Amino acid sequence: MAVEKIPSGTVLRMQFQTGLDGDGDPIYRTKSLSNVKTDALDQDIFDVAQALVQLQEHTLMAVLRVDSAVLEEVV
Repeated sequence: MAVEKIPSGTVLRMQFQTGLDGDGDPIYRTKSLSNVKTDALDQDIFDVAQALVQLQEHTLMAVLRVDSAVLEEVV
């Protein structure tokens, strides 16, 4: 049985360090941008994140690309 992978969505997720907790461990928060084109280049997504970070007050810790897909049986 063959399976076909059909891209269904891409999300740009940025992880920020927003402070420290009572034990001195970092506190992280994420901001997401949905409905990114599934065929967008990694470099373009990264460049958009770098542009958006200029508008943020917290330190950017990571830029994540989250892709999802539907798996369908090929008939």
